[in-house]
Parts: sequence; structure tokens; C-alpha cells
Amino acid sequence: MTNTATFHAYFGYRDAPAALRWLEKAFGFETTMEVPDDKGGIMHAEMRYGGVAFTLFTDEARYDRPARKGDTVGHGMYVAFDTQDEVDAVYATATAAGAESVWTPELSEWGNYRCRVADPEGYEWTFGTHRPGQPATW
Repeated sequence: MTNTATFHAYFGYRDAPAALRWLEKAFGFETTMEVPDDKGGIMHAEMRYGGVAFTLFTDEARYDRPARKGDTVGHGMYVAFDTQDEVDAVYATATAAGAESVWTPELSEWGNYRCRVADPEGYEWTFGTHRPGQPATW
């Protein structure tokens, strides 16, 4: 049996139009679909970067957001890059765009070169060189 499943996340942003523009500028995501709602928000949008793709919408319900405990809220997005230079570059553009630095780029105890930032609405984004699901190479 061949498994053809893919995994995608979705996010409710309180200011989804601003989030789209920020994610483009800070992380280099490309907006591939943007469907406005009748209130100036976003009914459905899709973004991608290489093999990473996710959806977002305007959070009209004001969903609860967990508070960070230490250096995490307990969940977030992880984007795998090929090189440390790519991790350094996205960290630089994200923090220049106003992302909150959680972890500066560094090598983890298990060999993953990574950084973590929080976007303006508090979502955590980790960028690293380890590819989950792949055997460790150290």
C-alpha cells in the first residue's frame, strides 16, 4: 500500500489580512489563495513555501490562546530547511519584521540547528535543519 497522505495545519488569525502580509515578509511564504469575507477579513487563505502549505482564516470567535510556559505554549509549527544559513536568514528576516525571539539559532542537544520565534499574534514557528520522520544523521 502506498501512503499518499499529506499533513497541513490551519490557523485562525484575529487580523488575517495583516497576518498574510506579515508571513510573506517575515518568513517568505507565498499566498496561493486568498478569499475575503464580507467583513474585511479572510474566509479562507492558503500559503506555501516549498513543500510546506497551510491555511488560515479570520478568527472572529476570538479563540483562546494558551500562555507560554517557559519557552513554549506546547505546540507550534516546525519548518525544516536544508542548511543552517537558511535558518539564520529566516530568523533575521522574522525578527526584523517584529517576531519575538524565543530561541536564537543554535545547535540542539540532538543535532538540530534551529531557531524559534513567535509571530505578532503569538503563534510559535520553529525553523531547523532536522527533518522529522527521517533517521538521525549524527
